[in-house]
Amino acid sequence: MIELTTIADLRAWVRATRAAGTRIGLVPTMGALHEGHLSLVDAARAGSDAVVMSIFVNPTQFGAHEDLSRYPRDLARDRTLTAARGVDVLFVPSVGMMYPDGAEVRVVPGRVATRWEGEFRPGHFAGVLTIVAKLFHLTEPDGAWFGQKDFQQATLIRQMVRDLDFPLKVEVVPTVREQGGLALSSRNAFLSPADREQALGLSRALAAASDAYASGTRNAPALERIMRGGLAVHPGVAVEYIAVADPQTLEPVNEADDATVVLIAARVGSTRLIDNVILSKGL
Repeated sequence: MIELTTIADLRAWVRATRAAGTRIGLVPTMGALHEGHLSLVDAARAGSDAVVMSIFVNPTQFGAHEDLSRYPRDLARDRTLTAARGVDVLFVPSVGMMYPDGAEVRVVPGRVATRWEGEFRPGHFAGVLTIVAKLFHLTEPDGAWFGQKDFQQATLIRQMVRDLDFPLKVEVVPTVREQGGLALSSRNAFLSPADREQALGLSRALAAASDAYASGTRNAPALERIMRGGLAVHPGVAVEYIAVADPQTLEPVNEADDATVVLIAARVGSTRLIDNVILSKGL
């Protein structure tokens, strides 16, 4: 595995790799890697010839009172995991490299970004889309791989690729879960044992909605009531939103169908978690 830290070195590698006719796959991350990230590497390896993973804790997607300073970082461990999984290039730029003095242009998302995560994290998606656009520009990938756990993010990235004519395919990989159902997240490191037990309420509520859908429930408010009823036995879960939504527009729906996505965000202790399920597919 090659580790690169500068834009010039990454571009030189991309030029040489493209000249050889090699298909490049990109896996953007903020590090603190877990099996969810590594499943993206596996999918990228299957769909491309060379895999680039970026590790960059992007400051522009954190709000003023969010956890940028305490976001988990363990680059030595990340290096070991990526090398063992078959990453070809690990790109680890500094903040100054990605945002030099005077950098102020941002990719501003549209209406899809105003709901759900956008409401609770103003400006978050402008930061996400800006850094992803930069990484697309620098790596010139044929495909890029993202996790379903960040469903709204993946939806917006697909929209950006379409609207700004990026010549690549966005692939979304199913969420990887712990044995009890908790979606893997770098922020799970902040959960105490008691918090972790409470956090299982998110996936259990989503599973209950999916089961109800499989049994014939189509009414969105009824599905939400089922989820909130299940969460009542998890008093440590403070729900921010539950959304039964169209998977493309993320507008709320009244009646669910096979493509409908249910999204949830909640705080467990001091940790904010998100999760989702496509009703017809289940967890």
